[in-house]
Amino acid sequence: MNYSIKQIAEKTNLKPHVLRYYEKEGLLPDVTRSESGIRKYSESDLEWLSLICCLKNTGMTIKQIREFVKLSLQGQETLKERCSMLIQHKKQVEDQIQEMQKYLWKVDHKIQYFTEQLAIHTSEIRPDEENGEKQYGSD
Repeated sequence: MNYSIKQIAEKTNLKPHVLRYYEKEGLLPDVTRSESGIRKYSESDLEWLSLICCLKNTGMTIKQIREFVKLSLQGQETLKERCSMLIQHKKQVEDQIQEMQKYLWKVDHKIQYFTEQLAIHTSEIRPDEENGEKQYGSD
């Protein structure tokens, strides 16, 4: 099945200009065109876009993705090199996740602290204060 650039944009949540950019950068090297020059995307192109988005969204550069695509086009003889690239990228993603876990722990800690402080300060408000009558000190 062939898809128009509009259909692919809808399926991938990528803007048409991004799709054209990816093609220009060599990330989608085999997009076919009609006789009038209209792009016709295939299921294979859709799979490539899925991988490209995954790699890009996890921090791989366009240059690195282009190298991966180039190696892929060379066939089976580059499997080891591609696997090595993905193992290295996976390690970087795992390091990012670990760093984000530290940040998440810090945010959780602050939420817990603020929640406790709110509970303390809320319990200090006497019932008379809720009616707009502030009570200071004891009677």
